[in-house]
Amino acid sequence: MPFTEAKEHAPGRLHEIFVDPYSAFDNAATERLLHLRVGIEALVMAPMREGQLRLRVIHGWENGGFEPADLKHSEHALASPEDLERVVEVYRRAMQALEPLPSADASLLAEPLAQAIAAAEASGQALDEETRTIPARWPAFPRGLELYTFFKVYHRLVYGEDDPYRSIRCSTPQGKCEIHEFHLEEAEFAVIAPAGGEPGDSLLVLHESQLEPMLKLLEDSGDG
Repeated sequence: MPFTEAKEHAPGRLHEIFVDPYSAFDNAATERLLHLRVGIEALVMAPMREGQLRLRVIHGWENGGFEPADLKHSEHALASPEDLERVVEVYRRAMQALEPLPSADASLLAEPLAQAIAAAEASGQALDEETRTIPARWPAFPRGLELYTFFKVYHRLVYGEDDPYRSIRCSTPQGKCEIHEFHLEEAEFAVIAPAGGEPGDSLLVLHESQLEPMLKLLEDSGDG
């Protein structure tokens, strides 16, 4: 199994700022709000100002469902909180009008999963139905651990998580990345950034229900 594709609880750039980022955002942490501002500045505001931040809004999973084909998303450039405010308004209008939410043609999980399975089988690997359909079994084939890692991130962003923060390193076709995942009272979101501080775009990922909380968090972080 290619377990070098991903590692959870791996050191990332916040470990260069905080002695222990896993406790820095806990509700019991001293100066928690200061830590949050510092983390938001490093992971979100700085790349936003540099024009190197995109937003990925996920939706489609509900009532406990997690079929890869049901996970939808839209992507948007973010150069300022005002850009996020415009996305919030697009989603708000769609929901008020009972219209479909914005959705890109590309699939986040279903298409890459099908491609990985096809490649594994073309190389001679036999995959049973459980390995094809149960996410925890995906690491049995190349790229499977990467897809399982992102599956878990999306699942936690949709359905919640007790840990306020986790740091993940993952290899993708675009290169190695750090995934910084936050589950806070203020908002739940993840930031996918190039690993090791390498140049490149970052990606802010959140469920559509977290658009307005995230906007408020960025507005509060930009004050003062």
